[in-house]
Amino acid sequence: MRSLTQSTFTYVSRHEEDTDQLGKWLAAYLLPGAVLTLDGDLGAGKTRFSQGFARAIGIRDTVNSPTFTIIKEYEGDGLPFYHMDMYRISQEEADELGLEDYFYGAGVTLIEWSSLIEDLLPPDRLTITITQQGDQTRVFHLTPHGEPYQSWCVQMKENGHLQ
Repeated sequence: MRSLTQSTFTYVSRHEEDTDQLGKWLAAYLLPGAVLTLDGDLGAGKTRFSQGFARAIGIRDTVNSPTFTIIKEYEGDGLPFYHMDMYRISQEEADELGLEDYFYGAGVTLIEWSSLIEDLLPPDRLTITITQQGDQTRVFHLTPHGEPYQSWCVQMKENGHLQ
């Protein structure tokens, strides 16, 4: 069971370029096996963040939501990128996909609508929840679970990137 006193850091994006910048900062810390989860209402900016993040790690292919394919795999400059969308899948169905192979593999996993498979997620990960404030402004709430995610967020806060 997760601690209720978990630290949460925030980042305010007023434009799509700001969202891309958050992806660039996070990309600088990535290691094989990194897992980032994304949650937020429809239209909150999950896929937009995923696209900017993918560009930051060297993905040149078009990245769009894998809503119907569930998982898309991309080759980046250094690490493979596994982009998942759990919106249209039950936890039981997700359990049969062998997600552990991705979570503990050589690439970086980003999961949209991760709250729908909460029990299947690895204990160490970076949880990102996006909330909308108006037409353009988005607030990103980053909650690190374990290392190295805690260190990433602390360093980004020390650098003035997160609140």
